[in-house]
Amino acid sequence: MNYKSIREECCEANLALPKTGLVDLTFGNVSVLDAEAGVFAIKPSGVDYAVLRPQDMVIVDLEGAVVEGALRYSSDTPTHRYLFRAFAQAGVRSIVHTHSRHAVSFAQAGRGIPCFGTTHADYFYGEVPVTREMTVDEVRTDYEWNTGAVIVERVADGKPMDIPAVLVHGHGPFAWGPSGSKAVEVAFALEVVAEMALNTLQLAPSKAPIHAHLLNKHFLRKHGSHAYYGQAGHNDG
Repeated sequence: MNYKSIREECCEANLALPKTGLVDLTFGNVSVLDAEAGVFAIKPSGVDYAVLRPQDMVIVDLEGAVVEGALRYSSDTPTHRYLFRAFAQAGVRSIVHTHSRHAVSFAQAGRGIPCFGTTHADYFYGEVPVTREMTVDEVRTDYEWNTGAVIVERVADGKPMDIPAVLVHGHGPFAWGPSGSKAVEVAFALEVVAEMALNTLQLAPSKAPIHAHLLNKHFLRKHGSHAYYGQAGHNDG
């Protein structure tokens, strides 16, 4: 089987979505990039997770052509392709899109997810932002491609690994990472902190985000050149 490695990694990451409770029905998808080959594997459209196999993954190049695969690729493929073209040089190898319920609640409200505590700061260097609303023309023409464009527009500082997720206004979250498993982990963490933030706002509607010194301490002890959290050679805690 050609592209065996990314097919298997992609399938495994997609199968993790229902196991973590991040998806309902067939909502959601994961893609995995082979940057050297200029292609990525992505979940086929509408296929039940219970029957998903590595050979079902569709291989697409960065120009949008199907390289291998008998099934129709996910309808979100143009968004993944846009993000890979913009973020691959920053180390992004996998993209996850879900309709996880608490993150979607913030997206539907048109609100970013504030960083109220250190759990959030362990994964995201500040508020998880929400995109602007898409225009009529952006929705009518090349909707999925334009979804990628508004995400990249929102990551204005060009550092997608500092806040490895964005909420698309009225739609839902996209998250990413250096591997399929890490991207799913980020998507799961995003849903956890979204639920925590929603609970915090219910208890204390005027609560302010944590102070910068605490945000910096928790994010930078796990990320960057001076990180010291966990064991050498491992990204987990």
